[in-house]
Amino acid sequence: MKKDRKKWNIKGNLVDASFSKELSSALGISDVLSTLIINRGYTSIDDARAFISKSAETLHDPFLLNDMEKGCNRILDAIKNGEKISIYGDYDVDGVTSVSILYMYLDANGANVNYYIPSRKGEGYGVSENAIRKLADDGTQLIITVDTGVTANAEVEIAKELGIDVVITDHHECRPELPQALAIINPKRVDSTYPFPSLAGVGVVFKLLCALEAMRTGDEMIDCVRRISIDYADLTAIGTIADVMPVKDENRLIVSLGLNLVDQTKNIGLGALLELCRSNETRSRTKTKKKASSGFIGFTVAPRINAAGRISDASIAVELFLSKNEEYAQELALKLCDINKDRQLEENKIAEQAYAIIEENGLASNNVIILDDEAWHHGIIGIVASRISERYSLPAILISFEGNENSNDPEAIGKGSGRSVKGMNLVDALSSCSDILDKFGGHELAAGLTVKRKYLPELRERMNEYARKCFENQAPDCALDIDCYLSPNQISLPLAGEIGILEPYGVSNPVPVFAISNMIVEDIVPIGMNRHLKLTLSKDGIAFTGMLFCVSSQDFPYEIYDEVDVAFNLEINEFLNTKSVQFNIKDIRMSERAYTEQLTLESEFIKVKNGESTLSSEEIIPQREDFALLYSFLTKEAREGKEQYSYVKLLKAIKRKYSGVTANYIKIKLMIKIFRELNIISIDEIDEYSFTFKVNYSKNKTNLEKSNILKKIKSNYSAN
Repeated sequence: MKKDRKKWNIKGNLVDASFSKELSSALGISDVLSTLIINRGYTSIDDARAFISKSAETLHDPFLLNDMEKGCNRILDAIKNGEKISIYGDYDVDGVTSVSILYMYLDANGANVNYYIPSRKGEGYGVSENAIRKLADDGTQLIITVDTGVTANAEVEIAKELGIDVVITDHHECRPELPQALAIINPKRVDSTYPFPSLAGVGVVFKLLCALEAMRTGDEMIDCVRRISIDYADLTAIGTIADVMPVKDENRLIVSLGLNLVDQTKNIGLGALLELCRSNETRSRTKTKKKASSGFIGFTVAPRINAAGRISDASIAVELFLSKNEEYAQELALKLCDINKDRQLEENKIAEQAYAIIEENGLASNNVIILDDEAWHHGIIGIVASRISERYSLPAILISFEGNENSNDPEAIGKGSGRSVKGMNLVDALSSCSDILDKFGGHELAAGLTVKRKYLPELRERMNEYARKCFENQAPDCALDIDCYLSPNQISLPLAGEIGILEPYGVSNPVPVFAISNMIVEDIVPIGMNRHLKLTLSKDGIAFTGMLFCVSSQDFPYEIYDEVDVAFNLEINEFLNTKSVQFNIKDIRMSERAYTEQLTLESEFIKVKNGESTLSSEEIIPQREDFALLYSFLTKEAREGKEQYSYVKLLKAIKRKYSGVTANYIKIKLMIKIFRELNIISIDEIDEYSFTFKVNYSKNKTNLEKSNILKKIKSNYSAN
């Protein structure tokens, strides 16, 4: 698959330079940081100051959430009367942390409480009738849902018939008709007037705990919030980060408070997990403990928690956070890490199978990629859907018919997980197909569904048509947002430290992305068993180290001396107690200057081929000595294992090796085509700019004048 050149959106180009200078001066910050703040939507000095200090991000009154008081009253009555309370949660990180903090709070205040998390493989997402009946048989009188339940209309009715009250806490998209629960606490309700609709599921539970504490004690809300934050903000932050919620408004404060508490967490289980995560992540000899960041939580800690619910039992993660025994907590933390390794292996296997299906069937040209399989693990397909969506810049849905007695039966049940891209709301898209779906729900960019085999062809057709209408005026957005260009002399340890003021990062406040143009590749070193690359890149005599992850040396399209543009996060690397700046490379491409040069040269070559060029014959027609030199060069390169070149790179390599050579792009490309025509060298074109080659060694000399290409060129230009 040919990978298109990704578009770069340079947001800094739209920044008012005079206001940026004014902001920089008023706040005593660098011009770079002021640009970053403006890029994040802060257009006044007061707003920018509040963003940096986090003073504007206050926690809203939890009683502004619909049904909060009603729900709290019912829960407090259940505690007082010793009624059995069951917490019904989801199996992802948001659900696990939601269950954990609500259980800990209720248990600490004398509630008769247990929890229930459905099996992803056996039961699937959401509240189920079987689970409700099981809880009723166990004596449950009150169910509190967390991170789920807002679409469980039928299941809530069954609970009511069985004499169980239901309080729903959720943050997923609501349907027009809400369940007839005793209370529905969800900032996404259509009738909600809550100031911030983007809380995570655990964020909603956090607000519930603050409200319960205020009603239980009668204390001022600020004191209640402080106590709840000290006890539960760490897990709340983890759930919020893992569920990819916007890190703005009160989420920014919740995550900031939580990350500050994570490093000295009182939760024995979380502490054990963090210790293992740090020991597994450490690759340097530094003894400095890495501070918890949103990136560390999102990419290192959260996957281990998630893995339990994906391929094992989410209760392992809940029991870890509820544990009060250090030895048992360490055992559970190690178990999560082992499960995560199994998850990674299974994920890679499914991903390779999915990529092969897409390429073999040309599915990348669809508006939505929908794949199914009878054996894919239900818990893994969501991650793979995310990888596919990112790779092809398209919405992707993977459906597994695992567990059916006959997966080809038209009535076989498939459980799917999808990811979308900017421009198509996945829940809305699935809602348009609700008549052929057994169940669906989720967010704008991520959702789950259940569908019967017989409806799969219709689902593909209707989803592709829905996406076509979404994208008919604009292709799916696969551009890379870049904050601004930097010059090498702007990059320093103080700058890398200063931009840390923007943390915590996340949706709506992404890690800053910078770019430098016209850098030279100085060195390429494979690391991690050639799974990643360590690059040395230079400009203006200043060299930097850049890490390019998940790209092998074979897949890296550039070589030493190539000129490239680089987009990167600026990080601080610490090794042997020495700090240095390092690039975490997000994209690397042929420099704009080199790319423009290549396009110009190719345009002139097309003119030559069509007999429309105004160049002289000396500039166009290769001579015998040119052929001899090129053949000699490629022969030597082939013996050293070289198999691929672009025409521009080949020209530059020849000019480096042979001083005074008169070859140019047009002559090089004509000679390659003539070699191919006469079978002197086997050539396979990758695209119009590059090729692979294999020399066909022969003792006999080939008469170049037999070439029809050469005859035509001489006919067109010899008279010039």
